Amino acid sequence: MKLGLKLDLRSVGTKLFLVVFLAIVVLSAGLGLVSYQVSKGIIQEQVSSASSEAVKQAADKLDFLFGQYESQSRQLAVDPILRSDLETVNMPDLGTVERTQAEDRIRRRLDALTGSDDRLVSVKLIASAEGSTSTIQSGSTGVRTDEAIEARLKQIKEADGEPVWIPTLSKGFFGNISVPEFTMGRLLKNMQHPEAEYILLIEIKESSLGTILSNLKIGNSGEVRLVTASNQIVHAKDSKLLEKESFIKVSPAQLKGKDRSFTAENEQNVENLVVFQPLMTSGWTLLGYAPTSDFLSAADRLLTITFTVIVVAIILALLIGYYMIRMVGKPLSKLSKLMEEGERGNLKVRAAFKSNDEIGRVGQAFNQMMTRISALVEQTNSTALKVLGTAEELAAASKSTSQAAGEIAAATHEIAQGTSNLAIEAEKESQIADDIGAKMDKVNAANVSMGESADRAIAVSVQGTEYMKELVDKTGTASKMTDLIQENSAKLTRSTASIQSILAPMVEMTKQTNILSLNASIEAARAGAAGRGFSIIADEIRTLAQQSNESIQSVSNITNQIQQDIEHTVEVLNKVSPLFDEQLESVREASSFFTSVREEMEQFYSHIENSSGSVKELSDSQYILGDSISSVSAVVEETSASTQQVASMSSEQFKVSEQLVALSVQLERLAEDLKKSLTGFNT
Repeated sequence: MKLGLKLDLRSVGTKLFLVVFLAIVVLSAGLGLVSYQVSKGIIQEQVSSASSEAVKQAADKLDFLFGQYESQSRQLAVDPILRSDLETVNMPDLGTVERTQAEDRIRRRLDALTGSDDRLVSVKLIASAEGSTSTIQSGSTGVRTDEAIEARLKQIKEADGEPVWIPTLSKGFFGNISVPEFTMGRLLKNMQHPEAEYILLIEIKESSLGTILSNLKIGNSGEVRLVTASNQIVHAKDSKLLEKESFIKVSPAQLKGKDRSFTAENEQNVENLVVFQPLMTSGWTLLGYAPTSDFLSAADRLLTITFTVIVVAIILALLIGYYMIRMVGKPLSKLSKLMEEGERGNLKVRAAFKSNDEIGRVGQAFNQMMTRISALVEQTNSTALKVLGTAEELAAASKSTSQAAGEIAAATHEIAQGTSNLAIEAEKESQIADDIGAKMDKVNAANVSMGESADRAIAVSVQGTEYMKELVDKTGTASKMTDLIQENSAKLTRSTASIQSILAPMVEMTKQTNILSLNASIEAARAGAAGRGFSIIADEIRTLAQQSNESIQSVSNITNQIQQDIEHTVEVLNKVSPLFDEQLESVREASSFFTSVREEMEQFYSHIENSSGSVKELSDSQYILGDSISSVSAVVEETSASTQQVASMSSEQFKVSEQLVALSVQLERLAEDLKKSLTGFNT
């Protein structure tokens, strides 16, 4: 890009030009686009509000129309004459004439509805009872049935007398006409005569909705539709869309909200403004939408004006930027070139700015700066020659001082090394003494631990001895109890023998009693009727004798079993008694063993005490030796530290001398370099 001079992006003038240019252009474009968006939002909000109001009024009209049909159906449901005629029609024993008259009255009532409303296709009454084919209708459409029709009738029945609106069907409720219609159904309930319940169907032309909605227009190319809660189209401008799902949908959340408008894309991906209003009667939604471009033509004109303002702002920004480059960029460029000449050593350059603004004052300050720098260079040149001579003298003195310091540092280093070796040996001896002391402490600790173990062993031995004494006593007691059990067993044996000797006579007595009762029975039998009472007594005596015999046998068996158990117990006790004696002897031997163990542990404890005393004396001697070695080591370390300090100071002095020599040489070089540098300036 050229504007009388070449633009350099590193130039301050170019940067100022870009800042001003972008600020003007961005500000103009931003304000224009914001104005366009605000205007667009205001227009869309106003159009949405107006359209929503129009759709609401149209929805009120539809609610009014649907409310009339619901009111008519409600009147039919509570009409006593119609109810009576329906009951009459369903009487099984009714004559044909009376049934025909009742059907004619019902049909005339339905004809009155269709005749007074040209929007109606027909009005039908269909029996709700299963298997019934009774149908009364007004209009020319017939009645048929299939699964879909049965499902719709079932839906009306399940509403239990509430009105049900069936969406538009292209071929009618029963699929036998060519005119699209939608239907309102209601169950006419009859609690006393359920067989007389009928389903009322009011079939309405779909074109009647178009007549009501003809004055409703959304935008220039908008469309109005009536859709169900599942977005099935009930009414549309194009009849081919009936029974299909609407592409533009109203979600349940939007129906619950307060906002009755939103934007959405249609089938051609064109953004549309959508307004809707749910109906209070049928639960359907009146939907109107139109492309947003129909409402935003005025805002588009504002967008054209915005683009024009942006173009004008670009031209104005270019002119202002060109002026700033001429006023600021060009003088700064000249001053930059003069400073580059000064950087190369030409101190004779001067600025020739004649203006009185900041640029002119910068030029004058530049000229004064170059004059002072020239004087400073000349003065520095003379000073550099003097510094060069002084540096040569300083270098010679530093070299002699460095040699003397080096010799002192070497001698001091040898002394420090010898002292360090002596300190190391002293530290080794001290470490050995410390190790001996540590080992003695371990031996002493081991003796103490063994002493504690011996104490615990003695305590355990004493406790074991006490336990063994108790065990001996308990074992003796158990042996005595065994003898006592044997004595009691012998007594029980004698008692059971006595019982058996007592039972033997009782057995004989029962036998004799049994024989006597048998003889008495025989004598009673001989006596005949006179001896019948005696015979009964004899039977009772015989029964008692048998029972006594059985009891005696049971006691005898129990006594024999007790005798066997006692004998078995005696045998076991005879076997256990020697074992108790052996156990008693073993316990006594264990008790004597615990006593000897305690005596041995007491002797071992006395030996441990003697050993601990010897170790303690040896440890005291080791501590004295360690203190002596530590004193020697401390003296050696102190001497070594002093020697190392002297050596360190000598080394530092030697390093300082070497640094002084290096600084002298460096100063000499710097003086030479300064002299060479100053020769590059042209004053």
